[in-house]
Amino acid sequence: MKLTQLSRDYFSQVISLGNLVHGDNYLDSERLEQIYQMGLKKSLNASFVAIDESNQVIGFRLTYCAEQWPIDKWCTPADWPVDIEQMAYFKCIAIDPRAQGQGIGPKLLAASIEVLKKQGAKAGVAHLWQQSPGNGAVKYFTKSGGKLIKLHDDRWLENCINDGYECPICGNECHCQAAEMVIEFT
Repeated sequence: MKLTQLSRDYFSQVISLGNLVHGDNYLDSERLEQIYQMGLKKSLNASFVAIDESNQVIGFRLTYCAEQWPIDKWCTPADWPVDIEQMAYFKCIAIDPRAQGQGIGPKLLAASIEVLKKQGAKAGVAHLWQQSPGNGAVKYFTKSGGKLIKLHDDRWLENCINDGYECPICGNECHCQAAEMVIEFT
């Protein structure tokens, strides 16, 4: 397995893996292009893919650079440890179910953090899926230094209504909870 910065060459595989792990209509080509652009700053890309020996994507970490993402009602900047201008956003991660438990997630996160620091970020925030199997998302982020800021109910319900997202647990009416968590960079 090796890590490489996300490029358009991997878009179709990232979309397929994202929809497999997070639910139908989680990603599409237009949305992934927007995410890709928000991860570029100072000629550096903060989003990464993990690929196997046959050049197949087995994991990805999509990340927004500081000052290049919209702060919405699901964010609590007054409780963040750094200024808004220094806060990056960890959009999502997905690991192929066959490759989970091999330490790929922490490696992808570390790669993104190294780039974000070079871009000037001091911390990163994420909204983690509380109902992920075994609450793995929150556990993984906590082990990586993440601190809970706030819990948000119905975080992805609007995506179901507006974008046709289908939660793997709730279907087309997601009532899952998001844990807003922050990792400060050292």
